[in-house]
Amino acid sequence: MTKAMALRHAVLAALLDGEYSGYQLAKIFNVGVANFWYAAPQQLYLELTKLEADGLVAGREVVQRGRPSKRVFTVTEAGLDELAAFAATPAKPLLLRDDLVVKVHAADLVEPAPVIAQLRERAEEAAAKLLLFEQTLLRLRGDLGEEEFLRTGERIGPYLSCLAGCRLEREIRDWCRQTARTLEERAGGKAR
Repeated sequence: MTKAMALRHAVLAALLDGEYSGYQLAKIFNVGVANFWYAAPQQLYLELTKLEADGLVAGREVVQRGRPSKRVFTVTEAGLDELAAFAATPAKPLLLRDDLVVKVHAADLVEPAPVIAQLRERAEEAAAKLLLFEQTLLRLRGDLGEEEFLRTGERIGPYLSCLAGCRLEREIRDWCRQTARTLEERAGGKAR
């Protein structure tokens, strides 16, 4: 029986595009999956071990010349069944826990300069992530325009989830910039 969203579902979804090692999976998570699920590399390796023990992924040894051997993993039929069952369960609402938003909430009663600096830093981080997501979108659709790709692309799930990441990072970037400007103006331009 499928449980609520867990790292296992995000790993299974990431493995749908091919056979990957734990290292490759960590890179995929860093760029393509990080917009909806964060996992440290150690968590991914542990989860791959559990998934293999549960028969949801199959691993095999790949011998490499001049480099250590590696294990690569693919989703099994049981893993596809697990994902299908998970996809059929109702989605839970997004839960947001962001310490920077709490700091902004208290901005009227605290020194605004550190909050403004953190807002600017977060805006730059969001802009960098947005650029990565936009590059990923271009890579995924190749020579096709977005509308054509969405109509005819072989697998659009990664593209659509990447679009969500773009929109989220764009909103975060814009909100942080606007909020920093507002707090700075209210502080009389003194906060830097």
